[in-house]
Amino acid sequence: MFEWLGENWWALWLTVFLAFAVVEMLTLDLFFIMLGGGALAGLIADFAGADFWLQIVIFCVVSLLMIVFVRPVALNHLRKGPTEQLSNIDRLIGQPALVIEAVSSTSGLVKIGGDVWSARSAAGVIDAGATVQVTKIDGATAVVASAADNSSR
Repeated sequence: MFEWLGENWWALWLTVFLAFAVVEMLTLDLFFIMLGGGALAGLIADFAGADFWLQIVIFCVVSLLMIVFVRPVALNHLRKGPTEQLSNIDRLIGQPALVIEAVSSTSGLVKIGGDVWSARSAAGVIDAGATVQVTKIDGATAVVASAADNSSR
């Protein structure tokens, strides 16, 4: 087994690349894919006939260059867009919600859009069937207030 690996370093580089790709899919940080690029450079160096020590040097240099130069550009590209654009949970604040299960200061359920959220009331108990407005998201709980309370403000 080890004799075969000593003659076929490309298999190691391919395995390393695939491992980095899987870790990148789990983290989505654009760090491990840069290391994967270095592993591909090592794979190409092996196919070009380079010694293993040179393959490792190429892996290190290409990985470092990609982390220093490519990753910041890629991250800036991903974050491109208006800074005032709301995303994810921030979009829910101010949205109307339907009370499914009475909401008190400690518990309840509301439907925001098509999703059911655990909720708590900012003040008082709100009965099922009422329309409320999301005022804050606290972890996985929507803090809501009666629509009538919000319209008087």
